[in-house]
Amino acid sequence: MDTQRALTGKVALVTGAGRGIGRAIAARLARDGALVAVHYGRSEAAAHEVVAEIRKNGGRAFPVGAELGVPGDAAAVFEAFDAGLGERTDAAADAEGSLDILVNNAGVSGSGPVGEAVPEVFDRMIAVNAKAPFFLVQSALPRMRDGGRIINISSLASRHAFPESLAYAMSKGALDTMTLCLAKELGARGITVNTVAPGFIETDMNARRRATPEARAALAARSVFDRIGRPSDVADVVAFLASDDARWVTGQYLDVSGGTDL
Repeated sequence: MDTQRALTGKVALVTGAGRGIGRAIAARLARDGALVAVHYGRSEAAAHEVVAEIRKNGGRAFPVGAELGVPGDAAAVFEAFDAGLGERTDAAADAEGSLDILVNNAGVSGSGPVGEAVPEVFDRMIAVNAKAPFFLVQSALPRMRDGGRIINISSLASRHAFPESLAYAMSKGALDTMTLCLAKELGARGITVNTVAPGFIETDMNARRRATPEARAALAARSVFDRIGRPSDVADVVAFLASDDARWVTGQYLDVSGGTDL
């Protein structure tokens, strides 16, 4: 199967796609032929840069701006999504307002250990990492075509003990549970729902953990490959799950950590 254009005719929405893992996912899905809605919360310039890069490489994309973790966030995302899709002149082959792939990638971190946790940070973590994906799925389902894909970006922290990131891990654990329940509920429509759990990836989110050569080497050593992951390592797995090759895979937690802490 030629996977280079495996997603031709598909419409994808990737949240938090202005940088890091989300950016890599958006670029890969576009390379595979999907029309990609590049969502951003506050990084407008970065998201427009992603869209420009995708178009430069022959792909199709448009920006979707809406902050997550606030009242009405899911409605705002899809209002922007519909507006962006409607403005496109090359979307005739894509059913208007429809969606095939939803990637819940946007997230926030930095919760700290339990003794340092504060309610405001905890609430923000749950609002963005768990509540927003829940209601994005709710809003997406009426427009998602049968055979669609929902891919939730979780974290190795939901299955391994990282006390310094407790609230973050709890929010990602909620996402894992949502994956299981949705997979069973949506199976009749041929919609697959899976979790992708990265380990340590070179992104802005964990830059402080790579601040020195020693710290970087220590992180790399936790993988059996003795390196820190790249956003493309995660994006390639997401592309597989988004394709028809993954039609018989649902309700799964895919550890994409390079064998961290085996």
